[in-house]
Amino acid sequence: MKPYTIITDDFKMNVAESDRVSLSRPWAFYSGRYTAHQEEIAMETAWFAAGCFWGVEEAFARTKGVAGTSVGYMGGRVDHPTYEAVCTGSTGHTETVRVEFDAAVVAYEGLLEVFWSNHDPTQLNRQGPDVGTQYRSAIFSGDEAQESAARDSMEQQARSGRFGRPIVTEIAPAGEFWLAEDYHQQYFAKQTRRVHGL
Repeated sequence: MKPYTIITDDFKMNVAESDRVSLSRPWAFYSGRYTAHQEEIAMETAWFAAGCFWGVEEAFARTKGVAGTSVGYMGGRVDHPTYEAVCTGSTGHTETVRVEFDAAVVAYEGLLEVFWSNHDPTQLNRQGPDVGTQYRSAIFSGDEAQESAARDSMEQQARSGRFGRPIVTEIAPAGEFWLAEDYHQQYFAKQTRRVHGL
């Protein structure tokens, strides 16, 4: 089971993806595991690509209702890609953020708004100074409901004229998500801790 981080207002901890987690407090801890005194909820998962995954992850991690984030690679044709290989553009992957969220707190449509608000979806195969197919804009849907919501949202954005140019965001079913190297995970949070000597 791959771990991810659950973050609340008070603390963070690692749990397994298969666990059911309640973000309700109070918590009780026994032998490094946890129980919750209130109703349990199941996390849902979404995947977004919007340029360099460091800043994208930070944007989603700060979103209320998001329980955990991790960065990796999706949409390519090579197994176990490395950052160096992805940067060549030869693997077909894009830098992707996996978002674990509580849909009772933040709807998938709310995550889509975070996505649109944190990059320029009219730039093809780049974001600002970062150029290459690994920086392309993409939404990877976990099911038909997410795909439908993503397409509806993109049409609304296009009709609104918000970006002034055609949107080039790719919408595709989620495939294998390859976790990126550890030094990429929660990159900005690590830099903040380093600056403050934590």
